[in-house]
Amino acid sequence: MTVVVVTDTSSRLPPDLRDQWSIREVPLHILLDDADLRDGVDDVPDDIHKRNATTAAATPAELANAYQQALADSGGDGVVAVHISSALSGTYGAAERTAADLDPAIRVIDSKSAAMGAGFTVLTAARAAANGADLDTVASIAAAAVRRSHAMMVVHRLDNLRRSGRIGGAKAWLGTALALKPVLRIDDGKLVLAQRVRTSKHATAAMIDRVCDIVGDNAAALAVHHVANPDGATEVAAELAQRLPACEPAIITPMGPVLALHVGDGAVAVCLALPET
Repeated sequence: MTVVVVTDTSSRLPPDLRDQWSIREVPLHILLDDADLRDGVDDVPDDIHKRNATTAAATPAELANAYQQALADSGGDGVVAVHISSALSGTYGAAERTAADLDPAIRVIDSKSAAMGAGFTVLTAARAAANGADLDTVASIAAAAVRRSHAMMVVHRLDNLRRSGRIGGAKAWLGTALALKPVLRIDDGKLVLAQRVRTSKHATAAMIDRVCDIVGDNAAALAVHHVANPDGATEVAAELAQRLPACEPAIITPMGPVLALHVGDGAVAVCLALPET
């Protein structure tokens, strides 16, 4: 048997990749009116990011069920669970407590990221498991992959950020001119301000420049996410393809309802994973 890798729905892994590498997924939650909607399981309104909704972590019961099934399917070889940054969600903390209660053969990794910033770490772990690596090795490879992951984002509206409270040190600038288009980055698991730009066009260009500076000549893995902005995501992916010829074309996916609630309509993000050196 092989080590089984588990993640949560914030990782935004395309279904074909999840199936190819036998990755298990635990849903995060959207709380809308009196409904508790499970991301990836229940029908979530397409315009959820415009509604008065909140998000919630995966439950201990959901995590326990996923881990126990994965452990059984591994034949005892073990489970590596890679989850959304502990600074952005309570899922990692719940996962650590759940794993400690269940079995020492369940290792939990803080991706210190979200979307494919976490998803690339999940894929790296799953590939190592498929190649026969043991539990300690898969966990070590996943932890190393976290350090090679980067994520940046352009946010078009500030309303969602104000409500979410997920961005560090924001009070000083969230109340400034509405025309500001912040470029954000994930730094040690936290969403922080990287740059303030006056127009969406210039903010997107600044994000692309920063991504290209990080990647350099490396054959990095790339993903572009968006919130109701497929044209914007396609344009960013095309620009990256032109400027980073050593990289494979970027995966393009929606950001998903949980993350969309925090960053709002029109947001575009780029996640990347540098190759192992």
